[in-house]
Amino acid sequence: MAVKIRLQRHGKKGKPVFHIVVADSRSKRDGKNIEKLGIYIPTTNPATIELNVDKAVNWLEQGAQPTDTAKAILSYKGALLKKHLNGGVKKGAFSAEEAEKKFQTWLEEKEKAIQAKKDQLMTSKEQAKKDKHEAEKKVSDARLAAQQKAQEVAEENDAEEVVEEIISEDEAATDASDNKEESQA
Repeated sequence: MAVKIRLQRHGKKGKPVFHIVVADSRSKRDGKNIEKLGIYIPTTNPATIELNVDKAVNWLEQGAQPTDTAKAILSYKGALLKKHLNGGVKKGAFSAEEAEKKFQTWLEEKEKAIQAKKDQLMTSKEQAKKDKHEAEKKVSDARLAAQQKAQEVAEENDAEEVVEEIISEDEAATDASDNKEESQA
């Protein structure tokens, strides 16, 4: 029986969640599996991967063949490295403690790289939010300035109209008094 380590799709339409499983290569993609090794959620940034590395290494050592995507995931989480280090221990190149020490240092470096990416994403999100806020503030300030200018112009126009009304009233009064004087004369 040919055994594969592959992904089994679950989740809603447009929101996939993949189970990393060990299955017979002849079974359907989402069909019967032998063992579940973990999950993979590609929609998060960075992708969420939960994997039981020891079980994965055990299956790899027994001859299970990973698919291309599963191989990339196993490599990302260090299962292939651990298998390689276990091969070195079996050949006598180094001891199991040294292999575990190398694996732990690799895990620490990988975790630092992942954390750096998360921090960078977080700062870029905050920067984008700050830039958006600044742009909105500029638009708001420009809108306020335009409203104030329009209000000042309106007040000036109102003042001119009042002055014109006073002048026209004075002229009308003057005309009326002139008319009275002419009619009395």
